[in-house]
Amino acid sequence: MSSTADRVIDPPESGRFDATFQRHLGGKMETRSKVPLRTRADLALVYTPGFTQVAAAISRNRADVYRWSIKQNTVAIVTDGTAVSGLGDVGPEAALPVMEGKALVFRAFAGIDAFPLCLATKDVEEIVKVVTCLEPTFGAVMLEDISAPRCFEIEDRLRDELTIPVLHDDQHATAVAVTAALINAAKVVGKEPCDLKVVIVGAGAAGTSSAKLLMQIGVRNIVACDRRGPIHRERDDLNRSKRWFAENTNSFQESGSLASTIAGADVLIGLSGPGVIVRDHIKSMARDPIVFALANPIPEILPEEIGDVAAVIATGRPDYANQIDCSLCYPGMFRAALDCRATTINEAMKLAAVYAIAGAVDHARLARDHVVPDIFDGVASRVADAVLRAAIDSKVAQASAQGVTT
Repeated sequence: MSSTADRVIDPPESGRFDATFQRHLGGKMETRSKVPLRTRADLALVYTPGFTQVAAAISRNRADVYRWSIKQNTVAIVTDGTAVSGLGDVGPEAALPVMEGKALVFRAFAGIDAFPLCLATKDVEEIVKVVTCLEPTFGAVMLEDISAPRCFEIEDRLRDELTIPVLHDDQHATAVAVTAALINAAKVVGKEPCDLKVVIVGAGAAGTSSAKLLMQIGVRNIVACDRRGPIHRERDDLNRSKRWFAENTNSFQESGSLASTIAGADVLIGLSGPGVIVRDHIKSMARDPIVFALANPIPEILPEEIGDVAAVIATGRPDYANQIDCSLCYPGMFRAALDCRATTINEAMKLAAVYAIAGAVDHARLARDHVVPDIFDGVASRVADAVLRAAIDSKVAQASAQGVTT
């Protein structure tokens, strides 16, 4: 096991109170004022009596809340801590540093003020009620690290009940990044999406959404596997997401083992856990195999174990080439949704993000170790521009953003 992976999960009591824990000491966020507060005159403008004037104006026209408050630039990051990356159900307190990290990415790459809301309940009804009651404060909601299949119902319910955009990051932002990476990886190996056999290991939220987006770019042969092997119509143990796989993928109804399903595949996408994939799996794949081992912090198989076998390897970690991470998507996605006051985040907006991320890698620079852009290379603004246009074209935008006409 690599020392980097060890450092990611070492607790402070291990004696290795390293730079990671130093950066989290006391939390990673704070609230700062955007306006001066130095004199009594300043106080009168931003506090009483000033704020009562603004409140009265909003009460006469509630849509003005976007003009005169933080709502126009805020995202609620909502979790119950049941599916934290690499850790599972660790609870809302342990999820807080993860949500803080998401908030930092929002601020750094899209200028968005996001705030973690870690809820002490796993009940679907309670989560929906809490988030619904918070709608007046936030311009959008990002659901995060909520276990399947509850995450599907929570997102569906909130999309129906709220008038602001809702996106389950683990499903859709991950799927956008995976799909963009596969577009470029297929180009590197000289294959067309329609000719690929894609095996997805892990049939949860991210796997389901990834399969749906891959179909939209032309991938026709997808087989999902869980602990019992490939998902097919004859299985009687399937939850909602797995039933979708049974009804919409695996057209040849493969029913063997994980190993037999992977044999001959062009693409292997791991969205499960460490150690699930072994070298022999990759050796059995088709010519120039593409392997996305995306479990975090420890991938399904380490790149150094298959570097001489796979043509393209990606992980979810920044210490390897080709980091496929939802952060390539969600800052720009929400920037666009907030700027045009989109009522939802639809399929057209997701596909726009896919092609924006894929296109952020110049064709001349495409290589086996460079199929996704670096988040520091301005990808968020490219995504925002593309998603904004898609929102306007698909008529879910309520306001024109600066520089864009309807």
